[in-house]
Amino acid sequence: MALTFSRRRLLTASALVGSAALFPALPRRALAASPTDSQTPFRLTVERRVLEVKGKAATMFAIRQPNGTAGLVLDPGQRFRVDLANRAGEDTIIHWHGQTPPYVQDGVVDVNRPAIRDGASASYDYAARPGTHWMHSHQGLQEQRLMAAPLIVRTDEDLRADEQEVVVLLHDFTFRDPAELLAGLTGGAATMDHGAMGHGGMSSGTMDHSAMGHGAAKAAPPMGHSMSGHAMAGHSMPGMDMNDVEYDAYLANDRTLDDPEVLRVERGGRVRLRLINGATSTAFHIDLGALTGQVIAVDGSPVQPVTGNRFGMAMGQRLEIRLTLPADGGAFPILALREGAAERTGIILATAGAAVGKLSGLSPAASGALDLALERSLTAVTPLAARPADLTGRVRLTGSMTPYAWSLDDRAFGTHAPSRVSQGQRVVLTFENASDMSHPMHLHGHHFQVVGIDGRPFAGAVRDTVLVPVNGTVTVAFDADNPGRWPLHCHNLLHMATGMMTELVYDGYA
Repeated sequence: MALTFSRRRLLTASALVGSAALFPALPRRALAASPTDSQTPFRLTVERRVLEVKGKAATMFAIRQPNGTAGLVLDPGQRFRVDLANRAGEDTIIHWHGQTPPYVQDGVVDVNRPAIRDGASASYDYAARPGTHWMHSHQGLQEQRLMAAPLIVRTDEDLRADEQEVVVLLHDFTFRDPAELLAGLTGGAATMDHGAMGHGGMSSGTMDHSAMGHGAAKAAPPMGHSMSGHAMAGHSMPGMDMNDVEYDAYLANDRTLDDPEVLRVERGGRVRLRLINGATSTAFHIDLGALTGQVIAVDGSPVQPVTGNRFGMAMGQRLEIRLTLPADGGAFPILALREGAAERTGIILATAGAAVGKLSGLSPAASGALDLALERSLTAVTPLAARPADLTGRVRLTGSMTPYAWSLDDRAFGTHAPSRVSQGQRVVLTFENASDMSHPMHLHGHHFQVVGIDGRPFAGAVRDTVLVPVNGTVTVAFDADNPGRWPLHCHNLLHMATGMMTELVYDGYA
């Protein structure tokens, strides 16, 4: 394919692996692939690395190519053809979040899908879904130790656009062993291993879940969770919790605002931010500061442009934001503010010669709770085809901070009743939040359209992860077009680890 490149179509991108660049400053075509032969698989390795955060070293994980590039970028038409080697020192499995592969390639352990043993490899080959996505562990608490990386699949339109791409992967970071951190919340109570999918009793197929006692052990009062939600009068609901854990740092491309990544951009140029919230249990407000941007895609799916300079982003979600930089240049922080708190992280876009000032890791005032203002304003460019529902259901989001135990319909994973669907059905599902925390709900193997909020129907965005606020309901619709046994869970890893997961099971996969 012959392509023409302008200066703006150079990627001066993110550093996710120590000081090595995530993607080198190369034309887009070159970024996609070391293998130019379509039959040659990409090689990715899960391994350990040493990361310095606030002057202190920590051993974390990485998912990277042989040249040190974290994650993967594919150009239009390239298949997701990958050989994944596990050199992490322990078993793992990697979920390709946002992709819709065949069931056995999704990256979740069950009786049909074994974990990848340390020293072993696994191969994947399927048609890639375009958009900004990511890859992360679905084994134990490895995701908290930064076993995650970007997964970008470009379209022909992306290649034609005269704009610079900037990928930003957000994390919350702890020096502590994640198991100790979770034990502090649960009082040492046993938690589920979300790497191993169970085979609980089957539902009747109506997708109506009866309320039963959940199986999670009772927990002691949580240690170290943020009380900021209670202090945000006028910004949160009485009794609402916004954060489970006080983290040591918040990272944007593995760096804090003590030493942020500074990306060189062109005066008057256009930039496409590809933002990924890879945090374990932290939602963010994306603050563009002096810039105004347009949200043009969410969770990899294009939306009608929405203009603003502050946008909410829950765990697991992605935003693509188009910016036009001022002709006179300057330095422009792109910040991620922790929900309900003052901590923040981010990167800086700077034109040549611009002075880059020091930024504090604390904002002048604490942010409020994420809401669905952005969600209500989103309209899919390619919505689902209109058709009546074949199957409707309701899932209650249940659990509490004290005891620290989370569930769906009062059933923890392992005592759950999987929801039965048949191939070809249009499914409409309503999430009802009966807990005191918001929950980002993620469905594997499918993308759904948001079709209602708090009982009011509308034609919203196509997503794979949607935030359900306290006391709120969100209705989604999707077509059962990918047979298998698919997890449906909260993308707060600590909530999932204590039971907030169920399964969507197709006929023949019981």
